Amino acid sequence: MSKKLQSYVNGQWLEGQDDGVMVYNAINGDAIASVSSKGVDFQAALDYGRTVGGRALRAMTSHERANRLKALAQHLMSIKDKFYAVSAWTGATKADSWVDIEGGLGTLFTYSSLVRREMPNETFWLEDGVERLSANGTFIGRHVLVPKEGVAVHINAFNFPCWGFLEKMAPSIAAGMPVIIKPATASSYLTEVMVKEIIDSGILPDGAIQLICGSVGDTLDRLNEQDVVTFTGSASTGQMLRSHPNIIGKSIPFTMEADSLNCCILGAGVEPGSPEFDLFIKEVAKEMTTKAGQKCTAIRRTIVPRNRVEAVQEALAKRLDGIKIGDPAAEGVRMGSLVGRDQMNDVRSAVNNLCEAAEVVYGGSDDFDVVGADKSKGAFFPSTVLYCDQPLNSEIPHSVEAFGPVTTMMPYDTTEEAIELAKMGKGSLAGSLVTADDQEAAKVILSTASYHGRMLVLNQDCAKESTGHGSPMPTLVHGGPGRAGGGEELGGLRSVKHYMQRTAIQASPTTMTAITKEFNPGSEQLIDKIHPFRKNFNEVRIGDTLITHKRTVTEADIVNFGCISGDHFYAHFDETAVADSLFGKRVAHGYFIISAAAGMFVDPAPGPVLANYGLENLRFVEPVGIGDTIQTRLTCKKKIKKDKRPDEDKANGVVVWDVEVRNQHDEPVALYNIMTLVEREED
Repeated sequence: MSKKLQSYVNGQWLEGQDDGVMVYNAINGDAIASVSSKGVDFQAALDYGRTVGGRALRAMTSHERANRLKALAQHLMSIKDKFYAVSAWTGATKADSWVDIEGGLGTLFTYSSLVRREMPNETFWLEDGVERLSANGTFIGRHVLVPKEGVAVHINAFNFPCWGFLEKMAPSIAAGMPVIIKPATASSYLTEVMVKEIIDSGILPDGAIQLICGSVGDTLDRLNEQDVVTFTGSASTGQMLRSHPNIIGKSIPFTMEADSLNCCILGAGVEPGSPEFDLFIKEVAKEMTTKAGQKCTAIRRTIVPRNRVEAVQEALAKRLDGIKIGDPAAEGVRMGSLVGRDQMNDVRSAVNNLCEAAEVVYGGSDDFDVVGADKSKGAFFPSTVLYCDQPLNSEIPHSVEAFGPVTTMMPYDTTEEAIELAKMGKGSLAGSLVTADDQEAAKVILSTASYHGRMLVLNQDCAKESTGHGSPMPTLVHGGPGRAGGGEELGGLRSVKHYMQRTAIQASPTTMTAITKEFNPGSEQLIDKIHPFRKNFNEVRIGDTLITHKRTVTEADIVNFGCISGDHFYAHFDETAVADSLFGKRVAHGYFIISAAAGMFVDPAPGPVLANYGLENLRFVEPVGIGDTIQTRLTCKKKIKKDKRPDEDKANGVVVWDVEVRNQHDEPVALYNIMTLVEREED
């Protein structure tokens, strides 16, 4: 009896209650396990995620959730060899597995850092600034983001059994939303191994992550308005799921990332033997052979100037000749197999369809060598290049995708034709242009960007540090329009917002401050005898305000500041020139005003304020001339609790102060925020 993969739902591991679907080692054809979700109570799984996992995550601040992601990434990285061993069964080389395993864990690290750097240490997230909704400022509006109270169901493709779910899980957990992971059956055995390690680690709260190996059953029928679905896979399957009556009827957010016919364009002026020509050949070959071409971002259409077709074909063939196919464990092998023989047959069928409009100019037959394996048992397919001589007159190479080590080369005669060919993919995840001509780059990229989610311009200036055509970056959008699905799986904090509800709040300034924990203009100001800088982080209150004494600006102030700073701009020193300027008179330096303001509100004695942490949103509103009098208001705007680092003697936090400098006419002359690092009592 072969092994059965298990699902993890409702806090327990369960085996499928029937024989399910058998999955096989892609290299030698040995049976690995059967996969079935029969017996899974999908409603119970959803309820468990919503009530147990969701409640626990929503009670945590975004920084607490981010710290869990970091701890999880560190733990999984420490045992990564377990995942590499199983990943080899999918036909992946060590380099392929690195992208899937360590690339996925790198996404957890990235989101942990991004959230702690950019999001507040709160259970909610304020977006944008205050909207004044009334003439007198007693009625204002703000947008707040809160976690959805449902479950994010992530349906993944077979090609990245680790990265595929990790890159979706990271923003979900960061947002405060639990996940149910449904891996593709063909490689679900690797996902199961990693999820077991996640569960056993106890780093995430109970119910934060569940796993369904096998069919999702009637899960989509049981979703509600607070749930979210993401899908990665074929466009046809994604369209079927997106049109599910329950998803449409309840307006359930559905993000789709589908395989697309991505392109790489060789610039018109690139000469054979140039650095850019070599980069082009290297990039196309790499995208054909990494993961045996089983990447949603792989280069399916290789677009080259017609007068470079022969040179490209020859150079590409030479490079592909040097890439050995076989068992990744065998010495010298740089390309493994497809994930299974069903996939191998699908690729062969797609190549046959492409041959209706193109001819095979490299590979494509069963006559190829395999190192260290029996190709009659494994799922091996040779690197294959096709050539379509009239790509503008045929839809086939722009609509049929061979999801393997296959690309179709197509020529263009003008840059306008290259642009048109790039668009004929009807929406792609990634496109690239190899050129040293910046004007060509500007024309091609801006003319094709509306059809692509991501575009790379590659030349010798960036080649050493470029991550390449096919590498999604957590901080940048991963997704694309049209055929590519229309979604944005990644994209920094954009993807976190996908799992949160944006709500407009309308209230008085004081009430808004109580709700948002951030001082709003017009809100009640709290004034007492204790200087705000004498209070530690725990003691200072949102709204604590200091109104300073007044100071009259003199000519000596301007002259002295100019000598110290070296700023002798005419508006400060030239009486004649300034008379015809917009100022009409000599004015003080803007930076003198904020320096003078600091001198007015800073308490000089040692205390809980440790350092000035920065200044933001500075705006000079009105000029200050000789004889004008200024006064400053300092108000605690918000507080940001920081985690204590091992090298710190005392805990601390950042206090953001709203500063307003006004003149003798009670007009604002400078507005800005300063941040101070303040001692904090430990919890």
